Amino acid sequence: MRGMMTKLTIGERVAWYRRRRGMSQEVLAGLVGRTPDWLGKIENNRIELDRLSVITALAGVLDVALGDLLAEPSLLDWSNESGLETVPALRSALMDYRGITALGSGEMDVEPPNLSELRGETGGLWEAYQGSRFGLVTNRLPALLKHAQAAVYEFEGEDQDDARHLLGLTYQLAATQLTKLGETDLAWIAAERGLSVVRVTGDPVVAGSLFRSVGHALNATGRYKDAVRLTNDAAGYLDQFMTDATPEMLSVYGTLLLAGSVAAARAGDAETARTFLSEADDAALRLGRDANHLWTAFGPTNVAIHRVAAAGELGDIQVAIDLGPRVDTAGMPMERRVRHALEVSRAYSSWNRQEEALATLLHAEQMAPEQVRHHYLGRQLVLTWIRQQRTKPSAALVGLARRLQVLD
Repeated sequence: MRGMMTKLTIGERVAWYRRRRGMSQEVLAGLVGRTPDWLGKIENNRIELDRLSVITALAGVLDVALGDLLAEPSLLDWSNESGLETVPALRSALMDYRGITALGSGEMDVEPPNLSELRGETGGLWEAYQGSRFGLVTNRLPALLKHAQAAVYEFEGEDQDDARHLLGLTYQLAATQLTKLGETDLAWIAAERGLSVVRVTGDPVVAGSLFRSVGHALNATGRYKDAVRLTNDAAGYLDQFMTDATPEMLSVYGTLLLAGSVAAARAGDAETARTFLSEADDAALRLGRDANHLWTAFGPTNVAIHRVAAAGELGDIQVAIDLGPRVDTAGMPMERRVRHALEVSRAYSSWNRQEEALATLLHAEQMAPEQVRHHYLGRQLVLTWIRQQRTKPSAALVGLARRLQVLD
């Protein structure tokens, strides 16, 4: 279905799958605890459908994946940075049996780099991700995985542990990037591989960082309650290291809780979302400032960003609209800045302030076109605005829709 339904809104996809299942509006609406009038407005784009909790409930009743209603995974466009090999090449690298067995490990086809070179490669690609250069990251991840795997097989003792840490972080980057592209099954595989690699080292910091990736993978497939349980379990494990926590541990612990807060909000559990946010805020206060330890972008600003995101998922638009535009993200990595802009645009749109919503989204696209193109919120907001127009859409809106490839 990839690329076939990108020009439909989520509501129109709901209608398409409902008809395929032979269900009436009355039956589907009843199964999700809504009225037929509500569902009719959703399918006709008179009501915005942007809360993942509601979309997930509809997907469950229709017996389709969440990605089917979000039109994910999305096709990664070729560019100068991506080259002509993107997700399929990364899939092949993740499914190379030599990466998870000792069989053929002496034939990795690459010379293992020294640890300094490997550390530089890993850090450079994480920085590219935080700069929202998704094509470049996807293109270079297969080679980085091979380099890190070769280093693990080549080195021994402490050097091997260091190589395992770097391989774990590479798997985490793969999981994080693939989640952005809607490749949720591959993201799960990458996160699982990473945890297996670092578990033998006993390093709680890298393990904690990978727990967050597992949570993101659960979130991306609509398993919000599982993601909340994971957050509680992982935080419980990390608590023993928090008395004299390093800045890296504080950052990993805090970002784990932030991911959990969004999962709780999507599960409709406002109290748990607030608890996770409060605990993350405590960790940010201990850290003392915005930082980027282990590429977490953690600190008070990221906590504020997640407060807005959680409010949006809970449908608390008043909080999102009051807080969102006031959060100063100028010092944050580009990925965080643009992700927050998407939430602010959603809040404006839900408040019927479409001009401000469009202006916010256009600014986000100017900063990071790849990221806006590959996030369901940007695509769906634009499509819904066009469908709701009673007159000819503005040139700015039509142009944005064509760049996002949701309009011919």
